[in-house]
This record gives sequence, structure tokens and C-alpha cells, in this order.
Amino acid sequence: MKFKYSLSAILSMFIVSSCAGAVGVINPTPVVAEAAGQTQVPIEAMEVTPSPVPFQFNLPTPGAEPVSGWRPPLYPIPWAVSSHDHFYFARPISADNVNWPLAEYRYGGVFFAPNIVHTGVDIDAPEGTPILAAGPGTVVSSDWGLYTEAPGNQNDPYGMAVVVRHDFGYRDQALFTIYAHMSKLLAVVGSHVDTGDVLGLVGATGATTGPHLHFEVRVGKNTFYNTSNPELWMTPPQGWGILVGRMTDEKGDLLNQLLVKVQLINSKSPLRTVKTYGMGAVNSDPYYHENLVLSDLPAGIYKVSLSYKPEDSDTAAENETWVEIFPGQVSYITFQGGIGFNVIRPPAPTLELVPRGLPLTPTSLP
Repeated sequence: MKFKYSLSAILSMFIVSSCAGAVGVINPTPVVAEAAGQTQVPIEAMEVTPSPVPFQFNLPTPGAEPVSGWRPPLYPIPWAVSSHDHFYFARPISADNVNWPLAEYRYGGVFFAPNIVHTGVDIDAPEGTPILAAGPGTVVSSDWGLYTEAPGNQNDPYGMAVVVRHDFGYRDQALFTIYAHMSKLLAVVGSHVDTGDVLGLVGATGATTGPHLHFEVRVGKNTFYNTSNPELWMTPPQGWGILVGRMTDEKGDLLNQLLVKVQLINSKSPLRTVKTYGMGAVNSDPYYHENLVLSDLPAGIYKVSLSYKPEDSDTAAENETWVEIFPGQVSYITFQGGIGFNVIRPPAPTLELVPRGLPLTPTSLP
């Protein structure tokens, strides 16, 4: 192979581009599991910007070209720094495609009617994209008619859908994952699948405006009313974390469809927004009791803000706080009208809430 430039010229160009602030490599921060009896506490609300990271110049070692630039690779599955967490599933869309939830179609959203709440997350993908099993298990359904419980019903809003009952559970409860709106079913009822096996192809069947995957996690029973937020179950990318929150009014009642803004400070990263859950068939995690989840956040310090009108006021006021997102971990915040934000995690679970079996692994099922 002949090179067009000399080695000295290449190094000169590399140094210039580095000093100009070029960004191209993500070096995830190592994750350290919690020591016994200790809990990682996020930083207190602050207005002081963090100290800048000293400039470092490292000549990269050539390696294999990454499959995708969308996200870093996932942590090993299952992943749980805390015994309260349960990141048991891989992404159902491969890394060479967009494989994170669409911001407008998260769990608990209200899109089509005031009384219809979204019980999963939507992942955008072109028609015909392979849909992958998020974990090992047995196919218990592969047909039309999931929502209406009428096999073959081509008017069913889920369209063609597959259900997998997983080989493991949580707190001795069965776990199911749902893959809806397929254009083609490839999974066979009764067959065993492993993580990454193709279940079908992305489509637009059922109640949808375009091709995408509707993905659900169901706990205990395979019903529409037993869902849990998939963003609390899908393993995060390395070096990235999850924001979980509970937003209430002065009386402690949950605030529904409240817009929350999340911005990584000292960064050109775009502003992220998320709404709290709507009312309906959604369920909070028994430990976090959340009504807000925003996953896939690069580790760093974020400003979290919202507009809220107290009961004793005629105008809304801006409320804000700062929270640190730790790699591979959940950062927890609360907001209560009249009091404001708090970054203290929920108390340790009682004995009734502690999963049986190993603390950081799924419960095995018979």
C-alpha cells in the first residue's frame, strides 16, 4: 500500500485536529460495584461547573473498525451495579441500526387519545430490519391478535407480534418480552431462542404510522396491564447511565405528562426532553416508584429543569437542579411542588422487596 502523506505530515495534521477539539473516541469510565453497606450518592445541587479534564494526547492504536457509531457497546448482560436494578436484556435491534427508544414514543406516553397510554418503547428501524430476541426463552406466541387475544385478528393494534417467555424471572415472577408491528413472522411457537436470534422483521402492521418496533417487558403475567418500563431492563451502553425520577405535586400526587429538560453541561450535546408517565396501564418499579426514565445518557453532570405552577400561585416557575450520571448506573431524583428537587435515593428495600437468589442475577425459573 502506498501512502500519499509522510508520517511527519500525518502526525502534524493529527496534532492540529486534536488541539482544535476534535472528538472521535469514547473512553468509558470504569464501573465499580457498590461496596457492602455503601451507596453511590449523586452530587448535591450545584451551580459551580466541574473542573476541566486535563488535556491528554494519546496516539491511538489501530484496531478493528467498529460496527456502529450510534452507541458504545453494551455492558455484559445481565448488568446490575445495585441489587435494585435488573438490566437483563439486550437491544432487540442490532447495533448497526438505531437501537434506542424514540424520544416521542417512550413508556407512559400519551399520543393518540387521552385515555390511551403507551406500554412500551418504540425503536425506529427501516422496513425489513431483523428483530432480535432480547434474551433466551421460549416463543409462546407468534401471530396477529395479541392485544385482542384473538389469534389471527388482522385488525389487532399490535399487528403481527411475537412473545417470548424467558428462561429466567424476577422475584420468582415470569418475564415476557413483546415484539410488535412486524412485517414478517419468523419465530415458531414452542421453539427455544437465544439472545440475538431473529424473531421476525420490522414492519408497520397494526396501529402504526410507519415501520418501527414496539418493544415491551411484562412482569408476572403476559397481559397488557403487567408492563414495566423497558428502559429499566435493557442493558446500557458502556460509560452511559440512566436518569430515573419521581415528580409529584405539593400533596405527593404524581404529575402526569410533565415536560422535563435534561442538558449535559459544558457540552454541545443537544437538549434532551422527557415527559412523565400519563395515567393508565403503566406500572412503576417497586423500588424506584418512578414516573420518569431517560436512558442512554453519557456519564457527566446534567442540568435538569421543569416548569411548575404551585397551587398558591397564578404563574409557573422554573425549577432546576444538577445531577451526576454515573456510568452503568441509575441516578435518581425527585421533585415535589413547593419543595423542589432532591437527589436522595429511595430507602433500602425491605425484606419483602429483596429478590431471591443471587442479588445481581435474574431469578432462575423451573
